Amino acid sequence: MAAAKFDINDVERRMRGALDSLKRELSGLRTGRASSAMVEPITVTVYGARMPINQVATISVPDARTISVSVWDRSQLSAVEKAIREANLGLNPVIDGTLIRLPIPPLSADRRLELVKIAHKYTEGGRVAIRNVRRDAMDLLKKLEKDHAMTEDDHRKNGSKVQELTDKIIKEVDQLLQVKEAEIKQV
Repeated sequence: MAAAKFDINDVERRMRGALDSLKRELSGLRTGRASSAMVEPITVTVYGARMPINQVATISVPDARTISVSVWDRSQLSAVEKAIREANLGLNPVIDGTLIRLPIPPLSADRRLELVKIAHKYTEGGRVAIRNVRRDAMDLLKKLEKDHAMTEDDHRKNGSKVQELTDKIIKEVDQLLQVKEAEIKQV
């Protein structure tokens, strides 16, 4: 059995992965123009499995106020429409054959508040993912100390490194949220 090793670089890589995922989700919250990134985080239940929407349909942006989702399998049209509605993006799908049109509503004050709430939801999910990586790293440190593969001093030193890294990445998450919130509220 291979002995587990602690690697702070691996912890940072995993935290950065969660941060990158959050950046992609926030990039989908466009304020003025339609973007395919708005619907990319949506997953659809098709063929008994959850799949990203871009694996069951082609997403295009024909103009600045419309997103088109062309479903490949006509029998999955209602599942895709349902997933779009349940994503709470404030989009109202219009079905036209195998094409779903998503008109982007102009941003009213209420819509801006909705987008801010969605941004907060995405950000909290990012924080949770980062904290989960932290918890996994701390559990590994405890295990290594318990198995006498690491001294108590090394455990404390590495534990404080993990905490510093967590604080640094959470601060970056908060900055991302501030920037996105300012972008959304800008008229």
